[in-house]
Amino acid sequence: MNRFKIVIGHEDAFENVWKGRDSSLAEVPGFKEFRLLRGETVADEGYTLFVSSSIWENRDAFVAWTKSENFRAAHKNAAENRAMYLGPPKFEGFSAVEGA
Repeated sequence: MNRFKIVIGHEDAFENVWKGRDSSLAEVPGFKEFRLLRGETVADEGYTLFVSSSIWENRDAFVAWTKSENFRAAHKNAAENRAMYLGPPKFEGFSAVEGA
């Protein structure tokens, strides 16, 4: 997961960036699922929280993707949208303990 603090007023633009990018995730070995989640607005701190969440067959598949050309292509324009971010995204990795 990556947590993003998006400056209030830029939420729609942030969502459109994600909806419009070609991540090619469906073609990546080991990829299972992706979700972009919109969280609460923290008005007194000036941001809305978003989380990008991806599920992979295993850690090795995820790491391989982060080193791939597909990853670089999916993130190549990230700096162009810097004004909508309140700081850099924060990565949080998890392993499944239990699930359906």
